[in-house]
Amino acid sequence: MRERLPLWVQARCGLERRSVVALSALLVLTLVFAVQHFWTGRTQPVRAPEVVRAAPATQEGAGGGTSPSGAPRAPGSWAQAGGTAAPEIMVDVSGKVRDPGVHRLPAGSRVEDALRAAGGVRPGTRTGGLNRARFLVDGEQVVVGGPAPAGAAAPAPPAGTGTAAAPTAPVSLNTATVDQLDTLPGVGPVLAQHIVDYRTRNGGFRSVDELREVNGIGDRRFADLRDLVRP
Repeated sequence: MRERLPLWVQARCGLERRSVVALSALLVLTLVFAVQHFWTGRTQPVRAPEVVRAAPATQEGAGGGTSPSGAPRAPGSWAQAGGTAAPEIMVDVSGKVRDPGVHRLPAGSRVEDALRAAGGVRPGTRTGGLNRARFLVDGEQVVVGGPAPAGAAAPAPPAGTGTAAAPTAPVSLNTATVDQLDTLPGVGPVLAQHIVDYRTRNGGFRSVDELREVNGIGDRRFADLRDLVRP
């Protein structure tokens, strides 16, 4: 084996035992490094992602679904994004309409929307005393062509009296107009509008205590208004 090696190797190493051991160790390290490099660089299989099926739409989250009674709901009664149900109110439309009864409407609807849901007003019915542009609240009754339902808000006092006096009967927070709320002590046009905006967003007042949540009404003002208003 020595005779087969080049002369410079024979002269350099002399093929001593320790030289052979060192050369062997170097070859082993080189082989180990090559194997490790090949193993880490090998191609590895990749698992395909699993397909997740969308959950079936529930009765409350599907657009254009049905009401609990089985009747189809209006397209506007559902939220357009997220599949969550939009706030709704229930209004009793009675009197001279084509389809009287309880109707579901989106929150923020007006009297005109309730009349349209009830099939419209019958021919020859006078609606001069009906404010078609008024916002509706949950649980309200709209009477067409007849006397106003019991418990309607007290009428506002005539204008031009300087300072408005407090109403003699409790004012309904759910049906009173801005002018009627303005007659309450300590309530101006701005605060009256805040009350109307709150009941529009939340579908009406369910208790007098909810008046505390209106912007601009503190504990002292709520104490002054507690006995003068009702839901």
